[in-house]
Amino acid sequence: MTNMAQQLAASKVYGGEKGKIPAYLEQEVLSWSKEKIILKMYDLFLVSAKKNDSSKMNKVLVELMSSLNFEFEEVATRLYRLYEYCQRCIMQRKYDEAYFIIKELRQSWAVAFNLEK
Repeated sequence: MTNMAQQLAASKVYGGEKGKIPAYLEQEVLSWSKEKIILKMYDLFLVSAKKNDSSKMNKVLVELMSSLNFEFEEVATRLYRLYEYCQRCIMQRKYDEAYFIIKELRQSWAVAFNLEK
């Protein structure tokens, strides 16, 4: 999860494509915590939703789903179901609904891990 997520996060934050991000910026992304990477994945989803980029939105959801830790079954299962629901919303072109769900999750994530001041 980390490698793909880091690449997507770097692409979002620095606007480059894979292989075109300066080395020092890539190192910054590689130093991010798992929590910050998830936050950036949520950000990438939100930006993609505003652009109606369903392909990128789905890629982000797949990465988020694959990052779930099912040792914490109840929470992971609920998040998985939310992500699946967002995928269905995307297929039905209900981007606003998926956007709202991910935006709320992002805000909760940022507060839970004190990632924003």
